[in-house]
Amino acid sequence: MVSGTAPQHIEITVARREDFPAWKELWNGYNAFYERAGTTALAPEITPATWARFFDEYEPMHALVARLAGRVCGLAHYLYHRSTIQIAPSCYLQDLFTSEAARGQGVGRALIHAVYEQAKAAGSPQVYWQTHESNTAAMKLYDRLAEK
Repeated sequence: MVSGTAPQHIEITVARREDFPAWKELWNGYNAFYERAGTTALAPEITPATWARFFDEYEPMHALVARLAGRVCGLAHYLYHRSTIQIAPSCYLQDLFTSEAARGQGVGRALIHAVYEQAKAAGSPQVYWQTHESNTAAMKLYDRLAEK
């Protein structure tokens, strides 16, 4: 288990190859939420390339999944990058999404805490993220957990 801050019923782990079908369902939900459809749809090769990056030791991209009762119900993708103003890498929490059934149960919060723990272990002094201003539920959570 990656996160010790999650409630007992939420398990946060690094994504495993066998998580792909459940992850893909969440990934599709995430992309639908941000209306990446029609002419702005992701090219078909992006999803498998993104998934493969999580398992490539040379890639700075990482994926965590949340489970409730053993079932994948949330995802968090984060990456490390260099900065011109610090030596240690920054951590960018790029994607965070939970299934509708898991919302309000602390899954998003547990995923965010797990990313912070991973960043700390990697020596990253900063975790940051952004979300669309119309995503009011996420903004409320983020406002409680982080500085603007």
